[in-house]
Order: sequence, then structure tokens, then C-alpha cells
Amino acid sequence: MSQQQVLIVQDERDISAIVETYLQAADFSTHLMEQGRGVVEWVRLHQPAMVLLDLMLPGRDGLTLCREIRAFSSVPIIMITAKAEEVDRLVGLETGADDYLCKPFSVRELVARVKTVLRRSSAPAVPEEMLRLDAGRLRVYSSNGSHVELSAVEFGLFALMFKHPGRIYSRSQIIDLVYRDQHLVSERTVDSHVRNLRRKLDALGVGGDLIHAVYGAGYKFELPPDSQID
Repeated sequence: MSQQQVLIVQDERDISAIVETYLQAADFSTHLMEQGRGVVEWVRLHQPAMVLLDLMLPGRDGLTLCREIRAFSSVPIIMITAKAEEVDRLVGLETGADDYLCKPFSVRELVARVKTVLRRSSAPAVPEEMLRLDAGRLRVYSSNGSHVELSAVEFGLFALMFKHPGRIYSRSQIIDLVYRDQHLVSERTVDSHVRNLRRKLDALGVGGDLIHAVYGAGYKFELPPDSQID
């Protein structure tokens, strides 16, 4: 079985060296680039399994690179930033990153996240004929023709998690990404909206919960095992 290749885009050589060492020890092959120029072209040509993308880079910044890569590729991307206060904003801007990590970070944690994101990205997507979202009408349709109508917040919640099956969103991430007036929203408010969303989605007849609580972590979207909508 061939090794999965990880592209590391990082201009701090002390960081890139140890990241390369740990990834290679975990049986990944690596390629290092120290500036933003040429990254998009390299990804297009070599199609790596994963991109580790620093936010602040000479030549071109990580946000721009992430958007440009997403225009033609669904390769998993983990953003790395030294500015913790920008993390939620990165995701909120919908640049297309699959995960993020703040400096300083544990290299072991980074390797674990690489493996997790790769597993998640290889999971089969939900077929459009099984569930379909209509943003204009705030509806979710099932293959049997039934549908449920959601509030704007409920639809935003479901659309966020539906886009990335299996990805866990913490309550604080949900507040930042779904609610317009973040200062008036508590984690209990999120829990209440999730309960209402679950109750409405039950009417689709999937045979189990679509939104799953992960103890101590948050919520994720996942079809029940062997689910079938008749």
C-alpha cells in the first residue's frame, strides 16, 4: 500500500522539520514548501492526500491559498495559525479548511488530527437522493417526498453539520458560525435548538437520530447505521 502524501506549507523551518519527522514516523510521505507562491500549482499537479497550511506565509497567505485550492480540489486542509483569536473567523469565512490548529501545538496532536481528518474525508457522502437541503425554503427533503420546515437557525445548524458528516462542532463553534448575534446566545440555547431540530428531523423517517451528541465535545451529523429512507 502506497504512503499517503502530506504537503506541509510552513516557513518556520524548526516547526516544519519536526512535523516532517513525526509524519514520516507515522508512515506518511511529506513534501515541504516554505512560501505561498507555487502551492496551488503543486497541489493541482501532485494531488496530495492532505495539506497542512500555515496562515501567515511569504508570497501568498494561507487564506487565499485555501480558497484557490477549494476552487478545484476537495483535498483535506488543516490550517495552522499563531493567532488564536482568528480561528473561529477562519472557519466562519468558509475558506474550506477541514480543521485548524493554533501555535504552539503538540506535534502528536497534529498527527492525530491528520489521521482523523483523512478518515473523515474518506467516509461516503450522503447521497443527494437520500437527503436534500433547500436553503431558499428552509426545508429538508427525503427520498420519499416528505419534507420538514425549519427555522433559519435550525436550518443553519443542520446545514453546517450536513456539509461535513462525522465532523464534531463544539457549542462555541456553532455559536460563532450559525448565530448572527453571538453575544446573546448561550450554550444552553444551542442545546435547545438542537433538541428542536432533532424532533423535526424525526419526521423524515430515517430510523434514528441524524444529529448526535458527543460527550464533552459537541455535536455531529451522521446517518444511523444501515439507515434507509423508504
